[in-house]
Amino acid sequence: MSRFDDLRRHHIDLAQPRLGSEVVYATDDFFAEKSRLIDPSDPVFLPGKYDDNGKWMDGWESRRKRMPGHDWCVVRLGVPGLVAGFEVDTSHFTGNYPPGAEIEVCSSDAAVPDDQAGWTNVTGRLALNGDDRIYVPIAHDGPVTHVRLHIFPDGGVARLRIWGRVAKDWSTVPDDARIDLLAMENGGRGILANNEHYGRVENLTAPGRGINMGDGWETRRRREPGHDWAVLELGTSGRIDEVVVDTAHFKGNYPDRCFLQASANAEGSPEEIAAQAEGWPLLLGESKLEADTIHVFRDGLADLGPVRFVRLIIIPDGGVSRLRLFGRVSLGGIGS
Repeated sequence: MSRFDDLRRHHIDLAQPRLGSEVVYATDDFFAEKSRLIDPSDPVFLPGKYDDNGKWMDGWESRRKRMPGHDWCVVRLGVPGLVAGFEVDTSHFTGNYPPGAEIEVCSSDAAVPDDQAGWTNVTGRLALNGDDRIYVPIAHDGPVTHVRLHIFPDGGVARLRIWGRVAKDWSTVPDDARIDLLAMENGGRGILANNEHYGRVENLTAPGRGINMGDGWETRRRREPGHDWAVLELGTSGRIDEVVVDTAHFKGNYPDRCFLQASANAEGSPEEIAAQAEGWPLLLGESKLEADTIHVFRDGLADLGPVRFVRLIIIPDGGVSRLRLFGRVSLGGIGS
């Protein structure tokens, strides 16, 4: 497993647009529009595709600088986050990549923070190569709302991934509020699944309904006995009173049944947590699923008290678009 795959098992991309993140400013994006920098899809190269300004490139690209200085852009995160590292991808930029970069972060209420916003350089000068991808871990305390990418002096970057955890301010949530404790925007995340052949487990926690089959968790066709599973962590501990399993867009490939296990505690590596999960108590017993349907389960949920981790089992295989776990925050779980 690559270090990039391993990274995705511990963090989410805070820059993804479905969380509300956007590139709010760029000094120049003449050749390639700044919004493409955080496109969730992998960058592509389309031979022969040109627009009015030249060769179409899948990323952010500035024009050749003919004056002193350098180019930079600002990404505003949709939700504040604790940043663990960055992925800088120059895929398909060969004769037009920037040889150097630096990244700064800050916390600000401004749409585009100015130089007085308390920007902190968290990477130092990075050396970049063409058609390459690097991961840069950082150590930074405190929530971040904006990221500023400097490139020296100009050129193109295909993607910037901002890996970390959502920094939910639970003190703003009323004691009696009922929320989706597993929602990505509330800090929920996928930890590990036994198979993610067609869709990542992270998608189960994403905002809104899935836009297509690719926007969910889907396993390969099972040709051996058993069933597939995914382990996830809630944003904070809470008492679950409603489970929603949405099989949107999954018609010939939805699971026949599912059940849920849950636990207040788990520790160790993703593999160690997955092993522990096999013995967790049932939250939802085995339940029938249908194609392209929102299934709501309230009656029959076990009263397990506050929980922080869940294991979704699908029988035997297939795809689920979203998993929602509604309930109330347990005060004892905040900050755990």
